[in-house]
Amino acid sequence: MLDLLSNIMDSFGAAIVVPFVIFVIALFLKVKPKRAFQAALNAGIGLTGFSMLIGAYTPIVTPVVNRMVEHTGVNLRILDTGWQATSVVAYSTEVGMIFLGLGLLIQLILFLLKFTNIFMPSDLWNNYSFMLWGSMLYIVTKNLILSIGLMILANLFTLLFTEVLAKRWSNYYGYPGTTISAPHDVTQVPYAILMDWVLNKLGANKIQWNPTSVQKRLGFLGEPVTLGFILGLFLGLAGNFMRLGELAAWGEIASVGVATAAIMAIFPKIAGIFASAFTSITDATKKSAKSSGKGREWYLAINDAAGYGEPATLLTGLILIPVILVLAIILPGNETLPMVDLIAIPYIIQPIIAISKGNIFKSLISGTIILTINLYIITAVAPTFTEVAKSVGVTIPAGALLIASFVVLGNYFLGSLFLIFLTQNPMLIGLTVIVYLVLLVFVKTKKETIVNYLEETGNLKNNEL
Repeated sequence: MLDLLSNIMDSFGAAIVVPFVIFVIALFLKVKPKRAFQAALNAGIGLTGFSMLIGAYTPIVTPVVNRMVEHTGVNLRILDTGWQATSVVAYSTEVGMIFLGLGLLIQLILFLLKFTNIFMPSDLWNNYSFMLWGSMLYIVTKNLILSIGLMILANLFTLLFTEVLAKRWSNYYGYPGTTISAPHDVTQVPYAILMDWVLNKLGANKIQWNPTSVQKRLGFLGEPVTLGFILGLFLGLAGNFMRLGELAAWGEIASVGVATAAIMAIFPKIAGIFASAFTSITDATKKSAKSSGKGREWYLAINDAAGYGEPATLLTGLILIPVILVLAIILPGNETLPMVDLIAIPYIIQPIIAISKGNIFKSLISGTIILTINLYIITAVAPTFTEVAKSVGVTIPAGALLIASFVVLGNYFLGSLFLIFLTQNPMLIGLTVIVYLVLLVFVKTKKETIVNYLEETGNLKNNEL
């Protein structure tokens, strides 16, 4: 059964699973079959479009980023080989496969019992993040119960943070009734809220660096497409400054500039198609709430690719690439060299972007700090991950002593939770459960206040193009 579930996910993917879920939910809400089918098809078109766009962009930018890393001349002992190796580990252990089915069951039951307003099974693929940490713990400790406990607790924390973020993410990115629930993204929520509050107190909210304000000040130079082109050129120059005498280098610089501009131009159009998929469900939910006198506000979990190319998100993510690379070189005690996952930064900073309402200035500060923490978390867990990866057949690149994923293994929250469970100390593990219960009570009793605070803080609206 677990193998079948894994094969279904591998064979169909989010672009098929999410539309199927939308179609079933729409029919359940009494949407006409024709409209339900069109909504599902638009969701599939949108997700496929995101995948194709990001898939085409990544091979253009990755060589530039890799060359930038090579030009540093630094040989840190932990090499970022990307999230793919973590997913291999997650799906290569018995405990990981157990949670593939168990996690789905838990997420479904909690939603049906109205314990959470997040329908997480629609983003089932991202369960591999839970499975990774549980698999690592199991291979090291051989304790099945403890490993399953870690994954369940991580899932519960993630659901709680997703509830807090859902409305803010949905409104900012312009996808009604949807949110992201990827653990490596939404666990940034407590940090993002705290940092945004601190920065506002320090007056950082007075500096309005967002696509709308920049465009007003700079005219056509401030348009997202032009900004993308300029930033792409700078990124290309940073990756080619050692070979500017070669014609091929200038060709690559121009290609990165145009490709980044293309993302800025095309992404909103795909996002519009994807967003239209949820109109039917939103309308049906409102109609049901009106007829019954009460309604349930809930959110469908979707893939975080939906927010990747939003102007403030992509611009902030690309600026952070050279910033975090320089910090990796100069920070004392860091042993991690970020590389493959650098281009994935726009995925994990989405909670920061949404909570700051697209303020690039604040997001750069928050992003720099949290990605710096990522470096030290990886330095702590990479030895364990490397041994686990070797045991399931992952090949270690030549010249690398240890491997990691900057995006997934750098997660400050789940990484800390893993290190606590790794001690096998009942008191410390019990304390994490108590922390969850306290947060649960706080969020459930103060949820409306928290959500309203996130909506009202600042005065910027969704940066639609």
